Amino acid sequence: MNNNLRYALAAARLNSTDVAAALAVDPKTVTRWLQGRVPYPRHRWAVADLLHVNEADLWPEAAPRHQALADGIHAIYPHRWAVPQTVWRNHFDNAREEIDILAYSALFLAEDAAILNTLLEGAEAGVKVRILLGDPEGPEVAVRGTDEGIGAEVMTARVKKALMLYRPLANVNGVEIRLHRTVLYNSIYRADDELLVNAHAYGSPAANAPVMHLTRSDHQGPAATYITSFNHIWNSAQSHGT
Repeated sequence: MNNNLRYALAAARLNSTDVAAALAVDPKTVTRWLQGRVPYPRHRWAVADLLHVNEADLWPEAAPRHQALADGIHAIYPHRWAVPQTVWRNHFDNAREEIDILAYSALFLAEDAAILNTLLEGAEAGVKVRILLGDPEGPEVAVRGTDEGIGAEVMTARVKKALMLYRPLANVNGVEIRLHRTVLYNSIYRADDELLVNAHAYGSPAANAPVMHLTRSDHQGPAATYITSFNHIWNSAQSHGT
């Protein structure tokens, strides 16, 4: 019996059905977790994020697996597609000061109406939102499409579709969209001091590459490095009016 999980659910005023819906799993699976079964890592992280607690508070027996991670590295997901959608949504929803997005297209975010609404509501509440996408007319986007094996035309079309979906945000105070012509080694998704960094691997789509969940703890940690990288690209990018 996992009483820690039961107490956390009660404190959050959620039940097993709510958790199942948020993580897109069968309610019977959540029941088994409550009975003591330890979930897969991606589900543990998603539940912890959903309940706003540390994974070790819910599954202390799993905590030692993360002790070898360096300071400032909260978790590593094996693939971007393995990051539960609820993690992405909670990540941006928890921002109170700034949200930064750096990618070639980040189409998987633009197609999520809940995330677009979070960006909109965040900006209206005073959160500074900066979105950096690849310039669809630039050679870097075309090369990335070729490198991923999907083709230059497809990658260009993905960027243009993302820009179209972000159009409702274009005239919102606090939101700025820019286009970059940079060879990206990583895509960066920042919410205040929390970052989800999607590594890029030559010859592989970004969705298949790992994602690091970083927390900025000081000016020397890994999160600070990626924040500096984002700012360098932002300062050289061109404004985009959609």
